[in-house]
Amino acid sequence: MNISLVALFLLVITLLMAAAEADTLGPAFPVTIRVDAAHPIGDMHPLWRFFGADEPNYATRKNGEKLIGELGALDRQHVYFRAHNLLTTGDGTPAFKWGSTNAYTEDAQGRPVYDWTILDHLFDTYLKHGVRPYAQIGFMPEALSVRPEPYRHHWKPGDPYDAIYTGWSYPPKDYGKWGELVYQWVHHCVTRYGRAEVERWYWEVWNEPNIGYWRGTREEFFRLHDTAVAAVRRALPTARVGGPDMAGSDPTYLRAFLDHCLHEAGTPLDFVSFHAKGAPTFVDGHVRMGIAAQLRTMDGGFGAIASYPQLKNVPIVIGESDPDGCAACTGPQLGYRNGTMYSSYTAASIAREYELADRHGVNLEGALTWAFEFEDEPYFAGFRALATNGVDLPVLNVFRMLSRMGGQRLTVDSSAALGLDDILKSGVRDAPDVSALASRDGKRLSVLIWHYHDDDVPGPDAAITLTLAGLPASSGTARLEHFRIDADHSNAFTAWKAMGSPQSPTPTQYAQLEKAGQLTRLSTPATAPIADGQATLHFTLPRQGVSLLVLSLR
Repeated sequence: MNISLVALFLLVITLLMAAAEADTLGPAFPVTIRVDAAHPIGDMHPLWRFFGADEPNYATRKNGEKLIGELGALDRQHVYFRAHNLLTTGDGTPAFKWGSTNAYTEDAQGRPVYDWTILDHLFDTYLKHGVRPYAQIGFMPEALSVRPEPYRHHWKPGDPYDAIYTGWSYPPKDYGKWGELVYQWVHHCVTRYGRAEVERWYWEVWNEPNIGYWRGTREEFFRLHDTAVAAVRRALPTARVGGPDMAGSDPTYLRAFLDHCLHEAGTPLDFVSFHAKGAPTFVDGHVRMGIAAQLRTMDGGFGAIASYPQLKNVPIVIGESDPDGCAACTGPQLGYRNGTMYSSYTAASIAREYELADRHGVNLEGALTWAFEFEDEPYFAGFRALATNGVDLPVLNVFRMLSRMGGQRLTVDSSAALGLDDILKSGVRDAPDVSALASRDGKRLSVLIWHYHDDDVPGPDAAITLTLAGLPASSGTARLEHFRIDADHSNAFTAWKAMGSPQSPTPTQYAQLEKAGQLTRLSTPATAPIADGQATLHFTLPRQGVSLLVLSLR
């Protein structure tokens, strides 16, 4: 039997098994969703357009640059990328939770030697593809560290996490040299890219200084931060600076940082940043997500920041916003990553981030997805990534859906939506959460609908009746596009499994996987009738599926 017949046989078996499973789940349950196009509730600010990773150097490798290009295409010139290790000493070879640029060394007399070659290659790659730096000032160069040995770690999945905290995580032996390094870097960027360009970047100091990433005291971090920010502003007085990009939103640490900047040191804060992670577990043989943990962290951080009147309009960036805390780690509780559970979680959580920001009255600028790609690893190896060997994972298509939305967010009512307070308290553990995020931009109406549950177990489809109200009475018809992420659409993972999970796909198979990883339509564009300013649509949405419906008015 040749390869194509084997693939066809496996696909038929997969479809038959899926059909048999569907028969055991029972009938689809009814869900009514109503969107009012005449009642906006706020801007559809693209808070999703931030991405990042521990390992900077993958961005200039073959598949890394390919992915940078795909991210830039989402919203050219408005997508940002954050990476660790931009000042770490080394030759630029990437590894798990490691990267380097060799930006700073010292000669035999202890005099600074600056080399921007690798950093320039990184930022050139971003900018060529319409991506801008969210520039993290860290980590500590070997020649500046108060405890440089051991410096280079060799962590791999399964090793103790604390093994990564080596010489790069310590304070500088000379804060003057540290400040001058930062000044020279920013000055070089202004010279190379121009003042107007660098003014649009974000500059922040270090990563998660409230945990092991910083081996100094809190006061030493504040000094590190103040020194770096002063150096950035010395090189570019109009630069956008902020922080602290701390792990979680512990109010004790966050308030100490904010009080220090606002009341003690007078260090400028153009944005405030902290991280929010979910907490997946493995129970009864399946993954159980922890969306409540991620949203509670945001709720606490927003509340703390909102208590400062002078920060009322200051942008907030969730500098890492993810379902779990380690992209390179593996384990049964992380089995959600390759399939549609990751994509439905992302859709449901981003919608609630808008809702939380509205509740607290804060200016949420962005939520940064800490996921990229790992070069030369097995296909679908189980990392928290956006692509594998140049093949996009289903979650990337949620961002493609979001990139098609804009304008004003609209009022949405769903009979199967869980309330924000219920999710904050208990997650999505009983009934599934089936709801929508909607926007209107002129004559374009977009509705993102998800069918999410914390538990990765089978469940019946949702039979959705979507009513789009508040449309112009003069509109007789509209063009309708329906995009879908599920087992059979926008899903390279199921396509790969149907091929027999090849680790060396043929050129034909690879082309099929690339195509399967793109955002696809559920059906061909159609015409939707509008009567009395209202359109009604019917379709089913499987558990962990996501739909985007785009209605273009005449």
